[in-house]
Amino acid sequence: MSRPPADRAAPPGESGVPRRRTRVLALVEARWAAVAVVLFLLALPLQLTGAPAWAWGPLYALSYASGGWEPGWAGLRALREKTLDVDLLMMVAALGAAAIGQVMDGALLIVIFATSGALEALAVARTADSVRGLLDLAPATAARLDAEGREVAVAVEELTVGDTILVRPGERVGADGLVLDGASDVDQATITGEPLPVAKEKGDEVFAGTLNGTGALRVRVERDASDSVIARIVRMVEEASGTKAPTQLFIEKVEQRYSLGMVAATLAVFLVPLAFGTGLTDALLRAMTFMIVASPCAVVLATMPPLLSAIANAGRHGVLVKSAVVMERLGQVDVVALDKTGTLTEGTPRVTDVRPLAGSGLDEGDVLALAAAAEHPSEHPLARAVVDAARERGLGLPVAYDFDSTPGVGVTATVEGRVVAVGAPARLLAGKPDAGSARAAALAGALEEDGRTAALVTLDGRPVGLLGIADRLRTDAIATVSSLTSLTGTGPLLLTGDNPRAAARLAAEVGIEDVRAGLLPEHKVRAVRELTGAGRKVMVVGDGVNDAPALAAAHTGVAMGRAGSDLALETADAVIVRDELVTVPAVISLSRRARELVVQNLVIAGVFIAGLVVWDLAGHLPLPLGVAGHEGSTVVVGLNGLRLLREAAWKRAAE
Repeated sequence: MSRPPADRAAPPGESGVPRRRTRVLALVEARWAAVAVVLFLLALPLQLTGAPAWAWGPLYALSYASGGWEPGWAGLRALREKTLDVDLLMMVAALGAAAIGQVMDGALLIVIFATSGALEALAVARTADSVRGLLDLAPATAARLDAEGREVAVAVEELTVGDTILVRPGERVGADGLVLDGASDVDQATITGEPLPVAKEKGDEVFAGTLNGTGALRVRVERDASDSVIARIVRMVEEASGTKAPTQLFIEKVEQRYSLGMVAATLAVFLVPLAFGTGLTDALLRAMTFMIVASPCAVVLATMPPLLSAIANAGRHGVLVKSAVVMERLGQVDVVALDKTGTLTEGTPRVTDVRPLAGSGLDEGDVLALAAAAEHPSEHPLARAVVDAARERGLGLPVAYDFDSTPGVGVTATVEGRVVAVGAPARLLAGKPDAGSARAAALAGALEEDGRTAALVTLDGRPVGLLGIADRLRTDAIATVSSLTSLTGTGPLLLTGDNPRAAARLAAEVGIEDVRAGLLPEHKVRAVRELTGAGRKVMVVGDGVNDAPALAAAHTGVAMGRAGSDLALETADAVIVRDELVTVPAVISLSRRARELVVQNLVIAGVFIAGLVVWDLAGHLPLPLGVAGHEGSTVVVGLNGLRLLREAAWKRAAE
C-alpha cells in the first residue's frame, strides 16, 4: 500500500505566498466608474467639435447617472442620519455646474469622484485577497502518525494538541509544534523574517506554513490550527486594519460645517429677499450665483492637486503612494520603525569573509573554490551564496563527486580526489582537540561575534579555512537612518525577528540605538501600539509576511517592493518599488511640502470665495462674472498644486 502524502504547498508568488487577485471589473464600483468614464470620453469630443447638444447631452446625462448614483445615494443615506458628507457635497457641486450650463465640468467632477471610489474599493479587496492567501501557506492536510506509527492523511483542522505528524523534505509544516525526532533546515522567513533557513532538531519549535528543507521531521502538535502563528498573523492584520482610526483629508474635517453653512446660506439668500418683495427670478438668480461662488470646487481642488502631484512625482521616483490620504499622513510621521532583513539589508546571504587557516597552505581563492565545488550540487541558500561568491571572483569550480548533505551539519563531496566538507564549525569540529581545530573554533567564534554565519571548510578531515556569510547592508541604509533622524527628531528603531547579536551588530553599523530583536509578529504590533499610545505617529517599513500586522497597525506602513510579500505589499500604505531605502525620507519631506501647498491653496480659495460672496450679497454680482471668478479661483489653486510635479520638487525633498 502506498503511503498517503501530505499536501505540498500551493504554487506561490515571488514572496512565497499563494496569489489571489480580485478582478477589477468584479467590483460594482469599478464597473459603474468605467461606464461613467467611457460615456464622458464619448461626449467630450462631440461637444468640443461643435456637435449639436442632442448628440452629447444624453451621453453626459448618462455619465452623471452611472458615476453619480452611488455617491449620491450614499449622501442621501447620510442626510437621513442628519449628516452631510463629501458625497452629497460633490453631487450638489456637479448638479449646480450643470444647472448653469457647465455640464462638462460637472461630469468631470462625477468621473473623478467615481474613479476615486473604485480605486478605494479595489485596494480594500486586494488587501482581503492577500489576507486570505496567507492562510494557504499552511498545507490543507498533514501526515498524522497513529500509535503504531502508520501514516494517516488528515485535514490540518482535525489535528489536536499532542498529535504527531511527519514532515517530509520540501513540505510545509502542517502545525505549530516541537520536533520529536529528525534534523533539517527550515525556512521560516514568513514568520520571523530570518534571511537563512534555521537548523531544527529534537526539542526545537517549528511553525505551521514554514518550509522544510532536506531532512524529515517528526513533530508533536502544540497548538490548534486556529491558534497557530500564521492564523494569529491573519487575525492581527484584519483587526489592525479594522480598528485603525478613520482617516480624513484636511478639508473633510470641516466638511460638515461647510456643507451645512453653504446650504443654509443659499436658502437664506433666496428666501430673505423674496420675503422683502424681491421678484422670484431675481431672488433665484442671486441664490444660484451665491451657490456657485460658494461651492466647494476650489476648496476641494485646494487639497487634491498638491497631494496628487506629490503622488505622481513620488511614483516617477519609485515610491507608490496608494492614496491622497496616505500622502497627507506621511508628513505627520514623527518616529520610524525599520525591519532588518530585506529592508535595511538586501535579504540575500553573501560571503563577506574568506579566512584560510595558518598552515593550511591555501589562499583565499583556494578555500573558496574548494567550498564552492563541494556546495555546487546543494540547493541551500548558503550554498548558493558560496557558489555565487566564487563565480564573482572568476574562480574555476572542479567537478564534485559523491555529494552528501546532512541537515544541521553540512555537505561533503570528493573534489579532485580529496574529501571536502563544508558546514557548521561546532558539528565538524566535535571531538577534535588538536591545535588546528582550536584555532578554527576561535576564528569561527570571532566571525559569529561580528554577526556572521560561520562555515568551516575541511580537507580530508583537516580544517583549512572558514567562510563568513551575512546578509549585506543596503548601500543607502546609513544615509537613510541619518535623514530619518533629522526629519523626525528621533532616531529610528529596529524591529526584527532575527537573533539579538546579528541585530545589534547591524544597528551599530547604521546608527540605530533602539534595537528590539527576536520578535514574532505580535511583538512587533505591541511595540507599534506602545508608541502610538504615547502619542507618536509611527511609520513601519518592512517587507515580509511577519511585518504585515505591524504595517497595518502603524500610522503609516511602507513595504519594500521587489522582495516584499503579497500581504505586506497589499497591507502597506506605500510601496518602495525599486527598494531604494533613501526614498523613504524623501517622500516624507515631499508630503510635508504638499501639506504646505494645501494650506496656501485653502487661503487662496477662501479669499476668492469670501470676495465673491461679499460682492454677491452687498452688491450685484452678474452670474457670468461669478462663474468666471469661481472658475478662476479653481484654476489658480489647481496650477499652484501642480508645482509639485516638477523634478525640482523631488530633488528638494531628497536633499
